[in-house]
Amino acid sequence: MGKIPESELILNKDGSVYHLNLKPSHISDTILTVGDPSRVYMVSQYFDDIDFEMNRREFITHVGKYKGKKITVMSTGMGTDNVEIFMTELDALVNIDLKKREPKQRKKKLKIIRIGTSGAMQEDIALGTHLVSDYAVGLDTLMCFYELPQDNFEKSVAEELKEQTKLPFTPYVVRGSEMLKEQIGENMVIGNTVTCPGFYAPQGRELRLPLKNKDLLETLNYYHKDDFWLTNFEMETAGYYALGRMLGHEVLSVNAIIANRIKGKFSKNPNKIIDSLIRKVLDRI
Repeated sequence: MGKIPESELILNKDGSVYHLNLKPSHISDTILTVGDPSRVYMVSQYFDDIDFEMNRREFITHVGKYKGKKITVMSTGMGTDNVEIFMTELDALVNIDLKKREPKQRKKKLKIIRIGTSGAMQEDIALGTHLVSDYAVGLDTLMCFYELPQDNFEKSVAEELKEQTKLPFTPYVVRGSEMLKEQIGENMVIGNTVTCPGFYAPQGRELRLPLKNKDLLETLNYYHKDDFWLTNFEMETAGYYALGRMLGHEVLSVNAIIANRIKGKFSKNPNKIIDSLIRKVLDRI
């Protein structure tokens, strides 16, 4: 690949990347991400100090130290469309020479850990559970635009889910970082997370609008391949795992279970569950 045109890699006047408004000096080896911008403050309140802050659209960034270690925490907003922007520009900050507009020969591998909220789709996963995503299943179409390498198991699950959910495209299935799962996920429930392109109909919720697939929740709840079961819904993990694999980064998603869709229950104190997960992750990085 030669020099990347200005229209493809867009930089701001100060040399920062277009959407994140960050420079390479702002990126630590370990990145914590949250969806909700307000949760950046829930993480950085535990930092020893905060050296840098940037507020740009839904992308809020705090850089500081936790127990002496440099950490970057960033929000992405909701959905894999935002995750695509985030992961692409984050990778550009460490693996592209922004002045020369050329990929670096020696690539840097980041550790990226998503701390998110999620709804369980299995009855026995209690509210307040901390769940680490082993595999992610993307019911969104982001990977229709990329060449994602998948192994035979991942492809077979994707094909079976396409048939059973009657989706007009093939979902994608990707495993997260096994190394980070061992480091961060100790004593957490190990699950397989379904990433959806919306909060309501794509997750089987019906308020006033009729659902095209009224059996979606039941289909996903009952689907399994040997001992591989689907455990929870959210809106970002599959995008993280797929882009992380292609870009060569270690990526893990951990989930605060604040709803149980089968029981129809929602936590009365979701922030307490999220806060305990944040503190657990910080102590393990």
